Amino acid sequence: MQQIAESPEAMEALGREAAALVRPGTVIALVGGLGVGKTHWTKGFVAGLGSSAAVTSPTFGLLHEYHGGRIPVFHLDFYRLESEAELIALGWDELLEEDSVIIAEWGDKFPGLLPPETVWLHFSVTSNGGRVLVRN
Repeated sequence: MQQIAESPEAMEALGREAAALVRPGTVIALVGGLGVGKTHWTKGFVAGLGSSAAVTSPTFGLLHEYHGGRIPVFHLDFYRLESEAELIALGWDELLEEDSVIIAEWGDKFPGLLPPETVWLHFSVTSNGGRVLVRN
């Protein structure tokens, strides 16, 4: 399924729509380059779960936790991680056991650690600057 977002607000709306359907235990891998809308989608997703948390990119913190919604969200960024061992040291295995949603930006960096039922979302930019979101 392909969706188009012409603005950051439209990308956030796509995230809110996805939140309405999610269940605890879901892992979502976000794939795409810098500036393609991954964090805007996540902002909408977290808001769609009912949380008022301020969502920011976890590039430097590696892991952000968002509570206050109907399901807690663990938001990770694999971009700066060099190995699977680093991800495991962050507590990856424990996170997978939580009744939460895990959102992994740059999820394609360590696909072997993601569960088989992971939801894959691929983000890209159109020629006119819009954003494309494809779910596999």
